Amino acid sequence: MESDISQSGTPAPARQHTWTLAAYCNMVRKRLGGRSFIDLKSIADKSWDIAPGETTVSPPAIYLPGQLERVTGWEGKRFYPYVHPGPTMRGGISMQQGPTRGYLFKDVWLVEGALYKGKASHWLSLKPRTFPTITVDREVDRAAIYCTQNGNTWFGTWLMEDCPTYALARNEGVPVTTAPSARFPLYPQVQAYEDWLEMRPLRLRSAFFRELVLFDDLSNNRSRHARYRAMGEKLLAHVAHASHPGVFLLRGSDGDLRLLRNELALAEHLSATRGFRIVNPLKCDVPTIVAACAGARVVMGVEGSQLVHGVNVLQPGGCLLTLQPPNRFVSYYKYLTDRDDQHFGFVVGTPEGDGFTIDIGEVERTLDLFPRHTV
Repeated sequence: MESDISQSGTPAPARQHTWTLAAYCNMVRKRLGGRSFIDLKSIADKSWDIAPGETTVSPPAIYLPGQLERVTGWEGKRFYPYVHPGPTMRGGISMQQGPTRGYLFKDVWLVEGALYKGKASHWLSLKPRTFPTITVDREVDRAAIYCTQNGNTWFGTWLMEDCPTYALARNEGVPVTTAPSARFPLYPQVQAYEDWLEMRPLRLRSAFFRELVLFDDLSNNRSRHARYRAMGEKLLAHVAHASHPGVFLLRGSDGDLRLLRNELALAEHLSATRGFRIVNPLKCDVPTIVAACAGARVVMGVEGSQLVHGVNVLQPGGCLLTLQPPNRFVSYYKYLTDRDDQHFGFVVGTPEGDGFTIDIGEVERTLDLFPRHTV
């Protein structure tokens, strides 16, 4: 087997490892269904706390009376519960934020985006594209994988979750991701964000790792907060910025459909009455997006991945106002703004055809509920 990269970045000594059919059979069983699988993290050679957990109490969201009564459907996000968002929005919930943890393994195979050791596995893609090849011809002395299933699927999750974990990975070995830079065709800004965030991962689909580190980094503890804010400061360092009223990030009809029928009219109204900037992330490059969002006291738009462009650089004390489809209320950004000492508000729309509309007057009144210095 051909040698590849060591932890220090120099060629690793050539070693002969014979690829067996174990991982191939494991993947076939998983794709076809069958017996339960052993999670790779349960057989780690070593595990440790990188940062401690903590207990937090959630603040209430900002919203007008009667909004929650419009909600007809909702979604969770990984470990967030699939329950009505009312309790989360009302706040006062004591939440246990777990520790950030590391897991060390020896002699692990990466085959077409999935990790295998013995009978244990860990898949890094929700929808692997191919069956594995029989030959694995790359070897890494010590690697640290920071990508996740959800981050390899959704742009917003990649930028809000996988990118902060990169800071942990580079301290533990060669940072590895299984996704190519062009994996988000609707969001061509991935490469530019990696450049500005000084991310230089090794992109692999198959390899043999003599040592491999994985992470539990989903808890919104102080460590994750600090790493995310450090990302924002790196982005701000590339643009001139000063405080301004807000930015409206258009979603349009791309991605999972959340069609706000009066989106442009609402954005233009806020531009005229409150001085909001209007940004279409699908038609702008990263310097343009970051420059428009930097300094915004309010970030607004339909709940979705496009909001992350503004949340990245939203300062403590700033406001996020999400426009929620009544049949698909998502609480995800509430957890992030709680963590980062920001204010979260929302307006729920009313159905119209295959989309929904938002009352402009309700948006104005909700903005007036935010702390005065922010609007």
